[in-house]
Formats: sequence, structure tokens, C-alpha cells
Amino acid sequence: MTDKVLSMIGMAMRAGKLVSGEFAVEKSVKSHKAYLVIVATDSSDNSKKNYDNMCNFYRTELHYYGTKETLGAAIGKEYRASIAVQDENFAKAILAKLEAAEN
Repeated sequence: MTDKVLSMIGMAMRAGKLVSGEFAVEKSVKSHKAYLVIVATDSSDNSKKNYDNMCNFYRTELHYYGTKETLGAAIGKEYRASIAVQDENFAKAILAKLEAAEN
């Protein structure tokens, strides 16, 4: 089965509506450009806590999904622990796929 969440993430990347990596994601959230942050499930507890606190403070949607390897592969890069979607429509579409995957 192909992973619909990861393919939507790949589409957002190709459309230029996504940033990845710790610093880019943090900058995106703090400048209120991020609509959705996705953090790899195999990230360190400290990283998860930092993203949790930051996203709560800036009221940004946060989800844990995939591994560093699968997130990186979805956007055509090496390992990525976090990505931020900077387009509202892509964020809504990815959220819908995330919720469908969880059920």
C-alpha cells in the first residue's frame, strides 16, 4: 500500500510549500507561516518536547508521523526529523490523510 500522507508531503515539497530541518521549521512556526508541523516518531524525546512546547505556544497544529528516514525520503532528502507545511490547503489535505491513517 502506498502511503498517502507521505505522497501528499512530497507534493507539498515539489510545490515549494514545505520546509524541513530543525531551524527552518522553527523559523516557519515563529513567523506564523507554518500551518502544520510533522515530527518523526523516532525523534528524540527532547526534540518532541521542544516542538510540542513551540507549537502549543504559537498555536500551530502538530502531528507525529513516520520515521526520520520516511519523512526524508518523501521530500527527496536525507533523514528529516521535522517538516512544516506552509500552505493552508496542503495542510488541510495532509491532516485529512493523517486522520484517515489513524483510524
